[in-house]
Amino acid sequence: MTYDVERPAFWYGIPYGYAQLDLHPSLDRIEALVEQVLSLPEEMRERAAEVLQFYAGTVTLLNSERVQGCAIGVHPDDQGGYAFSVLTVAGVSSAGADPKLVLANMVGTADRSRPGEGVRPLALPSGTGLLAEERRRSPAPGTGSQETVWQGTIAVPDADSAEIILVQLVTAAVDRADDYLRVLIGVAHTVTFTDPTSADDSDNGVANAMRSDFG
Repeated sequence: MTYDVERPAFWYGIPYGYAQLDLHPSLDRIEALVEQVLSLPEEMRERAAEVLQFYAGTVTLLNSERVQGCAIGVHPDDQGGYAFSVLTVAGVSSAGADPKLVLANMVGTADRSRPGEGVRPLALPSGTGLLAEERRRSPAPGTGSQETVWQGTIAVPDADSAEIILVQLVTAAVDRADDYLRVLIGVAHTVTFTDPTSADDSDNGVANAMRSDFG
């Protein structure tokens, strides 16, 4: 399970094929990464420096957006290459209102204003959530071009803290949207507001089943 670093108010599972991104790297960790880049052969150093700079910018952006967890997914595609995706988890305040009522109002508004856009309620172990899907144009990493991406978002209510937990998955592999939707729903099913270290791991059937996705 993965823990909210600053405020361990909720927990969630990381699916198969995803690597957790450290959003709070220590100074020693950053210095070690810089040393590794500098020690690379010259033909590799420039590209590695770009990746390190991209990582630093990404961490800064995610922290400014109150993202509390981020994981990068890499899975084989049907063309012999790899499909990439980004999973993020964030807590958003419901401004003191009951988050369940907020989500209920969001569902009603979405049904009236955006019918057929894939916004619907979703039954979860932690309560009724809200699932939204969309395809949109987004800048491709490292280039100035635009690409179509699939984005799925699930909002999970937490009545005890008046927060809404947002679980989001984005990928440019739009032809595999159904696969990524199953992964997203699997992650949302693992969201819990009870410390899992105090529970029996054998009860975590959803998390175990989720590991088989893409496997």
